[in-house]
Amino acid sequence: MSEATDQVIAGLEGVLACESSIAFIDGSIPELSFRGYHINDIAQTLTFEQITFLLWYDRIPQGDELKSFSDDLAARRPVPAAVVDVLRAMPASAHPMAGLRTAVSMLGALDPSAEDISAEDNLRKAKNLTAQMPTIVAAQARLQQGQKPIAPDPSLGHAANYYYMLSGEQPDETTTRTFDTTLILYAEHETNASTFACRVVVGTEADYYSSVVAGIGAIKGPLHGGAIDGAMEMFIDIGSPEKAAAYVDQALAARQKLSGFGHRVYRAGDPRAGQLRGMAKKLGETKGDTKWFDIAEAAEERMRESKGIIANVDYFAAPVLYHLGFPLNIFTNVVASARIVGWTAHILEQYANNRLIRPRARYVGERHRTL
Repeated sequence: MSEATDQVIAGLEGVLACESSIAFIDGSIPELSFRGYHINDIAQTLTFEQITFLLWYDRIPQGDELKSFSDDLAARRPVPAAVVDVLRAMPASAHPMAGLRTAVSMLGALDPSAEDISAEDNLRKAKNLTAQMPTIVAAQARLQQGQKPIAPDPSLGHAANYYYMLSGEQPDETTTRTFDTTLILYAEHETNASTFACRVVVGTEADYYSSVVAGIGAIKGPLHGGAIDGAMEMFIDIGSPEKAAAYVDQALAARQKLSGFGHRVYRAGDPRAGQLRGMAKKLGETKGDTKWFDIAEAAEERMRESKGIIANVDYFAAPVLYHLGFPLNIFTNVVASARIVGWTAHILEQYANNRLIRPRARYVGERHRTL
């Protein structure tokens, strides 16, 4: 290793590891775009199915093309009985993300073409997993509450069916739009930790399922997708808007990390958080209970006054999912079930122009030791 390259960038911050045409982020504006479309222009106007197609095929489907794609995904929603048996066998103490990770591994084990890494077969696997992960997550939520899983309804769109499998009720238009937008906002976010994990596994020419399992393992962590669980737990601990300022002050004095605040890339605000803030408020008002939004807003204000630190996507997504009826410990699973489409876009891109990802480490241990 030459002196010119003997520089350690902790956390690989700012390091360009690949070229990609999938998503663009400018943390100083802030901006997030999918295939050139700004998130503010598409999150509340397109459907999750359209976003999925856009991320995979680089265009927005309409008319018959959209219907054909949506119908195809809907037909793929059922999961093998063996996968549900695995979920039932998970001990109550197991983390729900461990259950999701295991279920995806099981799907890979059951797929006779799991080792086929051709673009065509990877797209087949991607369609299956995008359709099946909500079925798995909804089943997990119901099983842990002692309820039977609900079979998917192919007549419903992706978001509406997801909610139906969780609650047993068909959602109204506001609920469907809110959940659809939430899934879209989580669908893709450039080379974050879980996406990079997917690309690293693909770099070895391992199979699609192995790559996705790596992504699930990475997004499980509280510094990544798991932050959404921590944000809601914080709101519950605070209890009321009047206690928010004191809670934040006490946590900062104790040097405790508060979930849902800060971001490695965004410095001028997370564009996804702005949309979720409005949805959390509207959803609370619709349900006649703005408590969680009021707590979140009060805590955010105190954090901004004290440290100037921004709220990220997980912060206001937490009360949205809570109002929608998802159990708190399943929030990260919902995030993963949306991010599968972004992972897939990067997996396909990596396979298409692959090179083994193999960084170096600067050695700081002893050398030339003798016995």
